[in-house]
Amino acid sequence: MGPAEPPGTPQAGAPVDAERLERLLAGPGLAWLLERVRLRIAHGRPLTGTVTLAHPADLQHRAAERLLGRAPSAGRSRSLTVRLEAVDAVLRRSGVSPHGLEAAVLALTGPVASRAETRDKEARAWEEALAPLAGLSAELADWAGRVRKDGLVRRLARTPEAGAPLVAAAVRALSALPVDPPMPRATFAARYLSGAHALDEGTPLATLVLSGIRALAGFPEGSGAEWRRAAWAAGGLLRDDVSSTVLTLNLRGTPALDWMADEGEPAVLTLRSLTRHALGGSTDAGGTTVADGITTATGTVRVCENPAVLAAAADSLGPACPPMVCLQGQPSAAALTLLRGLSARGAGILYHGDFDWGGMHIATALGRGVPWRPWRYEAADYEVAVAAVSEPQGLTGAATPTPWDPALAAALTEHGVRVEEESVLDDLLSDLAKQAR
Repeated sequence: MGPAEPPGTPQAGAPVDAERLERLLAGPGLAWLLERVRLRIAHGRPLTGTVTLAHPADLQHRAAERLLGRAPSAGRSRSLTVRLEAVDAVLRRSGVSPHGLEAAVLALTGPVASRAETRDKEARAWEEALAPLAGLSAELADWAGRVRKDGLVRRLARTPEAGAPLVAAAVRALSALPVDPPMPRATFAARYLSGAHALDEGTPLATLVLSGIRALAGFPEGSGAEWRRAAWAAGGLLRDDVSSTVLTLNLRGTPALDWMADEGEPAVLTLRSLTRHALGGSTDAGGTTVADGITTATGTVRVCENPAVLAAAADSLGPACPPMVCLQGQPSAAALTLLRGLSARGAGILYHGDFDWGGMHIATALGRGVPWRPWRYEAADYEVAVAAVSEPQGLTGAATPTPWDPALAAALTEHGVRVEEESVLDDLLSDLAKQAR
């Protein structure tokens, strides 16, 4: 008897002696053989040559011996090898399956989709699962394209069936972001998703939504719990309304702030204190409620990146220092809420930060939520500061444009030297002293 017919020729349901076929091939002893044959059919490979099972059980040895008419072996080997042509010949010769091995396996186990068909079907399923990404805002179009290409959803969900509800929930969340005023993440999840724990750390949905928030807010790469909290806050989602804080000096308008300003001492404000209606809030241009009582004496607020600057101003000028706000790195929800509120009521915002790429990213992030003007933070100021550096430190991180002064990014690239805010502290304090009350 010749070899098996080319794969694909027999069809499921080809004439077989079902009762005898069941006795001959069905059962746990030959299940491994049927699976190997199905795999070859799926790959379009011919049903010729041998298949081998390592460490077979006695049951599997006996089943193969019965199938091929072999005498039981006294000393069985550690592997079991079956020649497919021999099985095909038995099935044809006996009349159990006139069309041979493939027809017999299809009759017992059902149709086998080719690998190409399976891949096409899976690709269509993934395309359908990812389709809701097209409904995101223009600001997230590039991110949606990257998600389609880099396989993030596939890694998180594994299957299209799990990916479809994951993408749908992420799109629902991202379409509601950023939220203003900010709110606890659990509150947002309960309102827009399946429940308060839908965005708990470590869940696939939290990972995907946080990736989208970073794209939406232009939030830089990072790691660690503090970085994640700041990244969530960039979308207006907080662990709670007291964890987000902002460091200030000499803001007035509430009894507590007036007392701290009279002492010339820095004050820490929570997001809760800035958004509580009990303080008599008004709504700024961004829709955020900010206490009416928080005012400035001069109409200008100086903003710095590093706490050392604000602390030095408190030490040097005390109660006479003009109002200040310190970001302490990436602008928190509390900082953005405060500065937006002050700006909406007419305060001018002047900003200074580190002359490095990290500082440029922070300044850019601040500018997306608050209009500000540079405070000794342009290319000419950097050139002067670089000339005074005695031990230059190289720039690190990704370069970024500086829209308030495009020449600044060019100067940073040219010199490649980092200048920390504390290095120009004397100049900053001199400006504050000139404006002191």
